[in-house]
Amino acid sequence: MIKRTECFLEFTKYASLNVLGALGLSCYILADTYFISKGLGADGLTALNLAIPVYSFIHGSGLLLGMGAGTRYSIQKSTESSQTTDRLFTSTVYAALALALLFVCTGIFLTDPIVTMLGADASVFAMTSTYLQMILLCSPAFLMNNVLLCFVRNDGAPQLSMRAMLCGSLSNVALDYLFIFPCRMGIFGAVLATCLAPLISLLLLSPHLARKNNRFHLTKCLPAWTQLWRVFVSGVPSLVTEVSSGIVILVFNILILDLEGNLGVAAYGIIANLSLVVVSVYTGIAQGIQPITAHRYGTGAHGQVLAILRYAMVTMLTLSAFLYAGMFFFAEPVSSIFNKEQNERLQQIAVEGLRIYFTACPFAGFNIILSTWLTSTDHAPAANLISILRGFVIILPCVFLFAAAFGMIGIWCAFPCTELLTAAAGLWLFQKRSKELHYS
Repeated sequence: MIKRTECFLEFTKYASLNVLGALGLSCYILADTYFISKGLGADGLTALNLAIPVYSFIHGSGLLLGMGAGTRYSIQKSTESSQTTDRLFTSTVYAALALALLFVCTGIFLTDPIVTMLGADASVFAMTSTYLQMILLCSPAFLMNNVLLCFVRNDGAPQLSMRAMLCGSLSNVALDYLFIFPCRMGIFGAVLATCLAPLISLLLLSPHLARKNNRFHLTKCLPAWTQLWRVFVSGVPSLVTEVSSGIVILVFNILILDLEGNLGVAAYGIIANLSLVVVSVYTGIAQGIQPITAHRYGTGAHGQVLAILRYAMVTMLTLSAFLYAGMFFFAEPVSSIFNKEQNERLQQIAVEGLRIYFTACPFAGFNIILSTWLTSTDHAPAANLISILRGFVIILPCVFLFAAAFGMIGIWCAFPCTELLTAAAGLWLFQKRSKELHYS
């Protein structure tokens, strides 16, 4: 009983801190959405929404390394030597720098072709190009911030991780206002504020590297390719979750452009950015259970591993009820916040979308949390399957078929349908894994 109480208290500590931190992190894009809508109108919203898929890919790459390495580190630190964990951290930094170099080169040489591919027309091309290029050029900060956040969290300092995320995000909100309105820097000011946020977070995290009780350090070594492969395998669900959201936004943008033009994309921009906030709640719970699940799995406490998942799911369902109620009953005032011109058609599309799209809340939460839990119990193939099903295999056929059959209503229905079908598959995978843990 005492162990269960300790387990619940640790879950409460890690989950609450990470939900707060993840909510703060989602303010990156939400603050941009609000201030851009007020300062630049529907064209600014369209440009932002067209650029989000690339941001999602960069953020997902950081989580691929951070969550993957964090899981390996949490499992290893109780059984392996400090040399092993130091080499893991150093190899992860090498990988982050290599990815950062690729993104920076893309930003220098390929920004305009990518903007064309994303579907930007002449009215929003320049704004989209500015936002996208800055995000790519500042990718080293985004990648290293994700890596260090995950290592610090798994090193027993979730409070520091949460403080760094919140301070970075709050600075983004303040700088957004300063750069867009008093300084009149337009879309460049919005993206500059977003790019400065991870630097502020890194400044707050960096002292942890010098602490005596810190169990990971940079060391002189060649990359540990075997460790990096296991990091990639463990981190794939986090990458797919972020990348798939970017791909879904890209596909939705293309279909909505055909149905409703730039106005429809602006309305979807409101929904997509609010979706990032909702998903961040579930991501926060998932990131909160990852260190404690991985540690208990590594020590063989399988009963507590299953108990942690139950706590997470009950929390998720409770929050989902409040989140959907808020989206349903306050759809009109929420939409109007981002509708500077008070365009009636934009308002109508956004309100309808909010009420249908977010019926996916409990199913999306279930899938995100279960995927991370499976990874933390060293069962990455099942986690990868969940991520791929919801990210590509089901959502893409659904959105094309539903859009062709039902227009905009079909587009809004594609997301909840996908999450429901994936949750059914996830439930079957969980039953198999729980039996293995009971009998091992």
